[in-house]
Parts: sequence; structure tokens; C-alpha cells
Amino acid sequence: MSETTETQATADPAVAEELAQNAQEAQGEQNTDLSIGDLNALKQIIDVASARGAFRPTEMEAVGKTYTRLNNFLLAVQAQQSQAPEGEEPAEGTETGT
Repeated sequence: MSETTETQATADPAVAEELAQNAQEAQGEQNTDLSIGDLNALKQIIDVASARGAFRPTEMEAVGKTYTRLNNFLLAVQAQQSQAPEGEEPAEGTETGT
């Protein structure tokens, strides 16, 4: 029942605008940092969703390209971290042990 109410509420442009504004304000208050661990989790989510058929055939090309770019980025970060001198800390926003 709440889904119906929510759908009806978002049909009203004024209500939809207010909801969007509230979401933006809430997002501004939240931590907006992304870590390498977050990106690895996103990669796994894409993998699981693809395996379960969550994407339409027409969407698979875009999903595949995005997955490949994400994977290449994570591999580059992993290589960069493994080449860093032992006493040097990884760049800000990255996690070790990916």
C-alpha cells in the first residue's frame, strides 16, 4: 500500500521536486568518499546481477564496457599499490588488500 501512495505522490511534480531536493540535501550530509573496496564491491554486484539475468540483452554491451573499465582501473590500482615502496602509504581513498 505504501508503494501505491509513494507512486501517487511522485506523480505530482511539486512533490517529486521536493523529494529530489530532500534527497540531494541528505546526500550532501553523507560521506561521499569512495574507496577501492567500494569499487570492488560494485564490480561483484555487476557480476552477480549479470549472472542472474538482471540486465536486458540490449543493455549488456554498456554493462560489459563499464565492467571492463572498472576492472582495468582496479587492476591498475592494485599494480600501483604493489609497486609502491614498502614504507609508503597508498594514496588517499584507497585500501590495501584488494
